[in-house]
Amino acid sequence: MSAIQTEISGDADQVARGVADRLAEIAGESINRHGRCTIALAGGSTPKRLYQILATNEYRSKVDWSNVHLFLGDERYVPLDHPDSNYRMAKEALIDHVSISPNQVRSVPTELDPAECAREYESVMRNTFHAGADEIPEFDLILLGIGRDGHTASLFPGTSALQVHDRLVIENWVPQQDSIRITFTIPTLQAARTTVLMATGDDKADAVARALEGELSINETPSQVLRDSNGSVTFALDRAAAAKLAS
Repeated sequence: MSAIQTEISGDADQVARGVADRLAEIAGESINRHGRCTIALAGGSTPKRLYQILATNEYRSKVDWSNVHLFLGDERYVPLDHPDSNYRMAKEALIDHVSISPNQVRSVPTELDPAECAREYESVMRNTFHAGADEIPEFDLILLGIGRDGHTASLFPGTSALQVHDRLVIENWVPQQDSIRITFTIPTLQAARTTVLMATGDDKADAVARALEGELSINETPSQVLRDSNGSVTFALDRAAAAKLAS
C-alpha cells in the first residue's frame, strides 16, 4: 500500500503554485536521471490554473520543456478543438506558451472510433517508452484531479474500465455523463514514479475524505486505486478540500 502524503495550502492558487514548483523539481531530476521527463496532464479547473502558472515568465524557464514529453491521462471523446477537450484546455493554458516540440505532445486521437482511439493511444505510449507487450510504462509524473463522486482520470464509479487490468488505455462509457471517455487504466496510474492529485473547494471534501480514509471500495470511489500505487503519491489540497479529513 502506498503511503499517501497530503499537502494542504490556503487556497487554490497556492495549491497550483506548490504543484508548479514540484513539477519543475521532478522535471529537472528526471531529465538528469534519464534525459527526459514524461508527464501525464489532467483536465479540470484546478489543473488549468497550474498550467497557467507554468506558462508565466516566472516559471517557463524553470522547466526544460525541450526534454519533456506530455500525454493526457484522460480525454473526452470529442474533437481536439472542442471546448470540452482536455487537450484544447492544456494547449491554450500551457502548451502554446512554452518551448516544447509538437512531436513531444501526445494528444488522444479522437478522430478514430473509441476502441481504435484507445488502442492507438496505448500504442503511442508503448512506442514512447519502448515498452513491451507485458510492460507497464512508468511516468515520471501523473497529474490527476478528483470528482465529487470520487472518480479520477475517467475512472468513474461503477464503470467497466475499473475492471480492466490488461490494458494501458481504454475507452469507457460513463452513464453518469452520458458520454464516452478515453482513460488511463488502473495499472497505468499505479505504475507512475510520482502522482500528484489536486483538489480544491469544499465540494471536493467528501470525495477526498473517502479517497484517503474511507472504507475501501474502488467501485464506489475509484480514486482509492492510488492507495496501491508503486511510486509516491501526494494529494495537494486547499483547506476547503481537506476539511473533512480526520487526520
